[in-house]
Amino acid sequence: MDDWDECRIENAAITQSIDERKSKSLQKVSNGRIKYLEKQKITKEDINYIFEGYYTSIVELLHAITINKGFKVNNHICLGYYLRDVLKKEKLFRIFDDLRYKRNSLVYYGKDMEFEIAKEAIVNSKNLIEELIDFQ
Repeated sequence: MDDWDECRIENAAITQSIDERKSKSLQKVSNGRIKYLEKQKITKEDINYIFEGYYTSIVELLHAITINKGFKVNNHICLGYYLRDVLKKEKLFRIFDDLRYKRNSLVYYGKDMEFEIAKEAIVNSKNLIEELIDFQ
């Protein structure tokens, strides 16, 4: 898939009723995870897990945003396309897509990030989270 329209055509993003309760629940879980992660000491042993936690919070926030607009999005790629094509946030899309790639390398291919790269990914995650909160 190359864009939001294709996500819609392929039913990777479908129209549904707006579910404010579910959206708020996802926001609450995301915020709780973020508060927990902020208390963690970042070590070389734990940094990849901490990054993964921030990424998960980003995905929850994106789902909360799309649910609140009447969409169910079935994959992370289409969540990114929502940022880029619907919200017109190209810069945020590029950040998210880079984080998505790093997370996929970690989770699906077992490729741990180097410490400095992971630290940068966490900073980018936190910045993206701050931007996404404005869309709630």
